[in-house]
Order: sequence, then structure tokens, then C-alpha cells
Amino acid sequence: MDWGGPEFVVAIIALSTVGWLVNNWIRAKHGYSLEDEWGGKTERTNTVETNELRAENDELRGLLGKVDKRMQVLERIVTDKGYSVAAEIEALRDRAPDKSVQLDTASKERM
Repeated sequence: MDWGGPEFVVAIIALSTVGWLVNNWIRAKHGYSLEDEWGGKTERTNTVETNELRAENDELRGLLGKVDKRMQVLERIVTDKGYSVAAEIEALRDRAPDKSVQLDTASKERM
């Protein structure tokens, strides 16, 4: 093998380039600043789009928390025995009415 030949030089350059690309890919994946070709660092910038995405992400996480609570209640209703659900419904009916809307079903005519 000729160590001074053009193939060896091209192989060294290709190996260095691949190593640099892999290094930047790993750094980007884990949120670190990237290196440019001169060894300087390029920091991530918080653009308007990333701020909007973060706000939307926070909103969706809050909504997911509410949906999770509702799902837990539904799972409890499905897995409870019938008599305990009926008792809970009756207890809710006996509570003092709050600002909820009362339906007047007696005055409605059926078709």
C-alpha cells in the first residue's frame, strides 16, 4: 500500500468528513451546539416558530392531562359494579343545584 498516494489522502479526507458529520448529528440529536468547519460553535436560535411550537406543545400537554382524568373516570365507571354507580348518580342528584342548566323535560311533547 502506498501511504503517500492520492487514494490514501482521499480516504483520510472522506473519513474525517464522515466523522465530522456523525459528530454533528449526535450533537444535534442531544441538543448541543453544532460545530462549523472552522471549529466554531453554532448555537440554536429560538425562532418565532419554535416558540409557537413550544406553546402549542404546552397547551396539548394540558389537554392530554384533562383527557387522562376523564378516561380514568370512565374506566372506573365501566369497572365498578352497577349498584355503586347508581348510588353515585343518586348522590349527585341530591346535591344542591349549582349554576348548571336545568332541563324541563315535562313540558316537551314527544313526536
